[in-house]
Amino acid sequence: MDAEERIWKCGKCNEPLVMKKKVFSYLGQTVAHEVPACPRCGKVFVSEQLAEGKMAEVEEQLEDK
Repeated sequence: MDAEERIWKCGKCNEPLVMKKKVFSYLGQTVAHEVPACPRCGKVFVSEQLAEGKMAEVEEQLEDK
């Protein structure tokens, strides 16, 4: 089973994560992205791929401004 087939659960609530659009802020700028989140407590899971890929790219663009 690869990472996309896994069913992730919240470590706090033990609820299966569901995809939700969340807003992230950095240096006064905001960006919305759909990420796995707990339907009960709202905590999100940011995968290594997202953190080192798209988020790092956006962070670099904002810092260059």
